[in-house]
Amino acid sequence: MHRMSVTPSDGPVVGMIGTFPPTQCGLATFTAALAASMDAQGQSPVEIIDVTDRSHAVGASVVHQVVHGDRASVREARRWIRKFDMLCGVATPVVVVLHTVVSRPTPHQRQVIERLAVLADAMVVMTEAARRRLGRCFDVPGDRVHVIPHGAHDNPVQPGDRDRARGPRILSWGLLGPGKGLEAGIDALAELRDLIPAPHYVIAGETHPKVKAASGEVYRQSLIERAAAAGVDQLVVFDDQYRDIASLNALIRSADVVVVPYESREQVTSGVLIEAVASGRPVVATDFPHARELLASGAGLIVEHESTSALAAAIRRVLTDHRLADRMSATATRLAGPMMWSAVGRRYLELIDEIISTRAARQCAA
Repeated sequence: MHRMSVTPSDGPVVGMIGTFPPTQCGLATFTAALAASMDAQGQSPVEIIDVTDRSHAVGASVVHQVVHGDRASVREARRWIRKFDMLCGVATPVVVVLHTVVSRPTPHQRQVIERLAVLADAMVVMTEAARRRLGRCFDVPGDRVHVIPHGAHDNPVQPGDRDRARGPRILSWGLLGPGKGLEAGIDALAELRDLIPAPHYVIAGETHPKVKAASGEVYRQSLIERAAAAGVDQLVVFDDQYRDIASLNALIRSADVVVVPYESREQVTSGVLIEAVASGRPVVATDFPHARELLASGAGLIVEHESTSALAAAIRRVLTDHRLADRMSATATRLAGPMMWSAVGRRYLELIDEIISTRAARQCAA
């Protein structure tokens, strides 16, 4: 979850509160990309209050760090926010960004979200599924909720991206940890060994820092052993190198199909899914809400959970039916425009301008 504070000046100064690189997680990646896209619009400088487990070196855009368990850092963050208020002379407008919305909230989760809905000027979710769930499972006024996509990098397919001579490439990526469904992907690969040439399954990403801190590389090793037991160890590539945006984009473009086999049936937002579709890649995903919403128009295939055979059959269709794969790629490409970070950053700035204008009109009326 992110919080944005907005201070109107010559152009609004946007303060973002959330995790931020070098922290490795999807939220930090989102914060960095959204801040960069808003900065690039040339209207609104973005200042970051970084939420982190431990203090670390930061870039120029980070004005303060809130360190877990350090009350002094929380007090200092409040001082920064009050400083913004003094600069503009009005209470700072607040936009809360929800990366997930649970369907069965605990009493505490419900209390936090509903209190935020009262205090915030707007709440942003990233899918219609999340908006519906927020309205169904929480007491949140519908007019406070706005849907703005997660955001993706501009990554059009280029000549030579996919080398047909090397054989089909199946790709899953992201920080490794339980729940991503990679076990199902490995088991499905075992049912595709009859294809000529045999496909390779690239599993790209470092082990999630919190998983690594708790158990080292035990989880990655369990996947390696699973591939060996299934007889596909020569067909699975574990790519644990750090990849910058350009390198990751090239890897995504090289894939013949992206597999998103999440175990959760609750997931209302997936950055991996957005990046895959925005890159024009055919997708095979398990049946979670964001996949149903984004792939409904034909950009991918959805399979039931806990069915290795269904997953393998869907991957086989994409790899063997080139007309189907081309249609999926074309549909994905048509969907990409509103997902680009430039478009997403512009949507946030428009929302901020709307909030500021509404506040100004109310003050004049009063």
